[in-house]
Amino acid sequence: MLQDGPELVRVIDNDEGRLHWMETKLGRQYPRQLKTSYKDVREFHEMVEAMDGIDVVFHTAALKHVGIVERDPFQAVKTNVEGTENVVHAAMETDVEAVIAVSTDKASNPVSAMGATKLLSERLTVAANENSRDTRFGCVRFGNVLGTRGSVVPVFIEQIRAGGPITVTDAEMTRFVMRPEDAAEFVVETYGATDGGEVAVRKMPAFKLGTLADALREKYATQFGHRPEEIPTRIVGSGPTERYHEKLVSEDEVKHAVEEDTRFVLYPNEGSMPDDDAGRSLAGEYTSEDARELSKTELLAMLDGMDGKLQTVGAPVERRS
Repeated sequence: MLQDGPELVRVIDNDEGRLHWMETKLGRQYPRQLKTSYKDVREFHEMVEAMDGIDVVFHTAALKHVGIVERDPFQAVKTNVEGTENVVHAAMETDVEAVIAVSTDKASNPVSAMGATKLLSERLTVAANENSRDTRFGCVRFGNVLGTRGSVVPVFIEQIRAGGPITVTDAEMTRFVMRPEDAAEFVVETYGATDGGEVAVRKMPAFKLGTLADALREKYATQFGHRPEEIPTRIVGSGPTERYHEKLVSEDEVKHAVEEDTRFVLYPNEGSMPDDDAGRSLAGEYTSEDARELSKTELLAMLDGMDGKLQTVGAPVERRS
């Protein structure tokens, strides 16, 4: 985004560590364009201050750890639901051109508290578009972003670092995956393509958890001083709110969804769908079981491009020459 030459990119967060990382990584290269600010999405007046003079807002703030949210849903409501309400009202008050809210596959026919709060976040964003004269509101929905905080990859890497075992819920369980740069590109593309009120769903490949564990073991065991065959896998079983296969478009959403080459577009209702032939109707729901399955070789190729970028609990994972 900074490479496209915007006048200003303002990054806000309530984590000073991430703000400092952003300034250190990009601040010297883009000293005039990049500005960071410590603000909390839960505070409406802070959102108004943050959006002053801004044209486009990409709303990514969320509590997203399924287990933590399940144990304390009250905090998730404050961030994921009330925080989104603050964002949409602040955007209207400051005459922002467009807001794109980032959602998750967990919002599709949710079975967890986190998914329920993200579905409400989507609904608030779509409803805001109906009530706004000047600001366009839309959402993007996708699955796991490779190596980000809260995803399974950093967890497996830390377990390999410690000598194992790699704890896998079920080796045949499938999950969507995409690279961080693809996620960012999709969000920006959606801003340019949305008329407002839509949820854009990225088509994504998927992997089996057992295949991912094998790929990470092969790649990282020797880097941490272990032999791959010494790192065991332990099957622990799924939790009460875990799906065997992830879902990006549910059966209930199919009737007001349109399929395009690289994405699906969910409209608020059937009456709001376009009359042209830009897309085609879906035959059924879209799950990670139906997506193209990545092989271990393909996963290793994706991981090779992530060296030094994986957000792990311990030290950053760097390639050793």
